[in-house]
Amino acid sequence: MMMQSAAQELVQKNDSEKRNSLYQTFWRWHFYGGIVFAPFLILLAISGALYLYQGEIETMLYKDKLIVHQGEKVLPLSQQTEAVKKEFPDAEIGSVRLPKEKDRATLVKISENDVVTQVYVDQYTAKITGTILDENHFKNVIAKLHSEWIVGGTLVNRLVELAACWTIIILVMGLYIWWPRNKYALMGTLFPRLKKSGRLFWRDLHAVTAFWLSVMILILIITGLPWSGVMGEQVNKLATSANAGYPTYAWTAPKAEKTTDEVAEDIPWATENNPLPVSERAEGKLSIDQVMYLAQENNIQKPYTISNPVGEDGVFTVASSRDKPENEATVYFNQYSGEIVEDVRFSDYGWMAKAISVGIALHEGHYFGLANQLLGTVAALGLVAIVIFSLIMWKKRKPAGKLGVPKKSDKKLKPWLIAVMVLTGVLMPLAGISFVLVFLLDRFVIPKIKPLQQWLS
Repeated sequence: MMMQSAAQELVQKNDSEKRNSLYQTFWRWHFYGGIVFAPFLILLAISGALYLYQGEIETMLYKDKLIVHQGEKVLPLSQQTEAVKKEFPDAEIGSVRLPKEKDRATLVKISENDVVTQVYVDQYTAKITGTILDENHFKNVIAKLHSEWIVGGTLVNRLVELAACWTIIILVMGLYIWWPRNKYALMGTLFPRLKKSGRLFWRDLHAVTAFWLSVMILILIITGLPWSGVMGEQVNKLATSANAGYPTYAWTAPKAEKTTDEVAEDIPWATENNPLPVSERAEGKLSIDQVMYLAQENNIQKPYTISNPVGEDGVFTVASSRDKPENEATVYFNQYSGEIVEDVRFSDYGWMAKAISVGIALHEGHYFGLANQLLGTVAALGLVAIVIFSLIMWKKRKPAGKLGVPKKSDKKLKPWLIAVMVLTGVLMPLAGISFVLVFLLDRFVIPKIKPLQQWLS
């Protein structure tokens, strides 16, 4: 019996050491990820929360331009655009957006000397209510802050994507660290011990908040990745090759070299990279009033945007992407005859494109109204709180004059963990590259630089 008991104790000790080794590894990487990306996550979360209320904020900021007195009859689009041409004779009209609400102005986008301006026109009087430079519009500013940190450029865009990928990794590792290993207790696990003080108090706020919001935060991040430069491109290629995206197999019309998003506005994600179809040349051209009539006849839901043809073989592109994903549409009309060249609706998407379109609507907060916005706000601001709690906890834990990195496990990485890292790197290439860099620094560079090693301890 004594030998059996000793053997059991040895097995339990080995199991405990294995768990502690993995715990230590995860804690170290969780710490590295958190300390490096903390400021980026705060910026992403706050800008994302603001974007959720884009419509409400724009109405407040541009009330004098957006809101019009509802009249008896909406004037023809041609009359509205004529007023814009009269005011800006040297500008070229690129697109016209018809509002869903009856008390909103029509938006006409014009381009002059490579400067794009948004012109708002009262749909009942054809009077111009105001203009905004496209690059200064709230939506574009907050989108650039969210995805490019205002600075812009490929490098910054990749850093944003890397921060998003690492947030997923940090959350998963954090859940493992949080998971109760001994006696299960509600306090400190599912609810914070508010009567505690010091580091333990902030640890509970950090861990418990992260646990309750983890699913919401993960949904928010994952649904934003289709816009990313590297992973988003992979998702698009996968959807196309697997015939799970837009239905290119059904298209037989001649194509131009450009994609739809290069020449048209407000295109749904699923059709942004569609090869732009062309019009067969003929006599006479459609008026914008005729295009609006065709849009109504083909049940395209407002708000929708009519983008003018580019070149003699271009098409009118009518796109609806600012409502529920089920109402998304991208319809191309021959600019001469008015015939439909291609008609792509949500029902035509493959399963992956449908899932991503719904995810994008959730991400932007307009899938199920105010409740969607509030849930997104809780997740975004909750992420800010989690980061702040962790920084306070770290400040209280770290030794003076040192970074306070958790100790490195002396055990080698398990084959299954390496396999998981490789799979993660394949799914999120930028994260995979960062794994390699962090491993090389942690294994070969830091140990050879004593001042750096002492500071990181």
